Amino acid sequence: MPTEIYLVKVGMNMTEGVVEEWYIPDGGAVEVGEFIYRLETEKVNLDVDAEVAGIVKHLVPEGESMKPGDVVGYVFAADEPIPDDLPTAGGAEESPAPATPAPVDPAPAARAAKSDGDRVLASRVARRLATELGVDIAAVTGTGPGGRIVESDVKAAAEAAPAAKTGGRSSPMARKVARELGVDLANLVGTGPNGRITKEDVESAARAPAPTATAQPARADQVVPVRGMRKTIATRMHESLQSMAQLTMDMDVVMDDAVKLRGQLIEEWEDEGIRPSYTDLVIRAAAKALEVHPLMNSRFDESEMTLLGEVNVGMAVALDEGLIVPVIRNANILSMKALARESTRLAGATRDGNLTPDDLQGGTFTVSALGMFGVDSFTPIINSPQVGILGINRLRDDVAWEGAVPVKRQAMRLSLTWDHRAVDGAPAAQFLSAVRDLLQAPYRLLV
Repeated sequence: MPTEIYLVKVGMNMTEGVVEEWYIPDGGAVEVGEFIYRLETEKVNLDVDAEVAGIVKHLVPEGESMKPGDVVGYVFAADEPIPDDLPTAGGAEESPAPATPAPVDPAPAARAAKSDGDRVLASRVARRLATELGVDIAAVTGTGPGGRIVESDVKAAAEAAPAAKTGGRSSPMARKVARELGVDLANLVGTGPNGRITKEDVESAARAPAPTATAQPARADQVVPVRGMRKTIATRMHESLQSMAQLTMDMDVVMDDAVKLRGQLIEEWEDEGIRPSYTDLVIRAAAKALEVHPLMNSRFDESEMTLLGEVNVGMAVALDEGLIVPVIRNANILSMKALARESTRLAGATRDGNLTPDDLQGGTFTVSALGMFGVDSFTPIINSPQVGILGINRLRDDVAWEGAVPVKRQAMRLSLTWDHRAVDGAPAAQFLSAVRDLLQAPYRLLV
């Protein structure tokens, strides 16, 4: 009997997902632990590995939305007949009946060169890296226990491979972006390891002007499906603006002492690899201010408000696919060092696609930073059902006057959006003032 390939459920709140990319082609062979497809959900992307070895048959194409638990494909044993007609995708009540065996590519037999029975002995990390670098895992000599192929073996194989054999290979993300932007990968020269084509190579090719020697037709319009993370962001932002009375106010903060403190902390914690950012300082200040302004740390419903006991601050992290908001739990209780360490972990896990569902749950207030892009002021949108979000703008040179003498200083503007149904303007301003005062006397962030 074939083994079903399910659309994996990630977190209790997941309602749909997409097979963003099949790593194993239809009719291709897969080994136990080898990545079989990439799952895209509204919050997290995940590489899903195979539980059994065999021949993969797809039921759904890339990009089709499915419900958690739906069957998206099957894995047939190498000697198992594969029917001509497979059932439609979705919930599987019966496995497909055996029929005439489909021809199987004999190439998988080559995998047995370094295998236990019919399975190549390789770590999951090694398999993933081999896919990214375009290395044939069956051709790699393993140096791990029992001849197991490890990450360093794949790296060594990639470095030793002739450029002619590796040139033109592309990452899964590069292929996805190339499809969306209409870029022909065959015409690109990769700048990645061993000539691998990266996402940046594809984007550069898409931005490059057409040759001027001959007139070129205008590039056709492209339709990009709104799904997964982008669809969720669009829906929630629209609902947030429709369901709340959102207003935004700005306030300047003198950052001279905060700049000095950050420099001292970077130097002091250098040996531990902890490098606090200005966003970390603002998160810490906001968390302490929320303790004394509980209305800003609440949830508003039509018939009641809930003043939340925990102070869990979400930190918005921008990705190419959209905005992800992992949560720093108990940010008011954490020390400045522990907060900086946790924010670094969450930011790295977000960019590497390694966030867990728990990392995204339970936020009571959000901080979003655009200062790194030179932004002076913006209107952040509240992450419902929270009642506030604080925007961080760029650190800039400013001038103050001491009598008739101009004095240079460094300043930052904070942009607070709040739900006027829950909080009036005066208490919102008092909260923002409390954040400002903490940043202007930043030693208070350390206690």
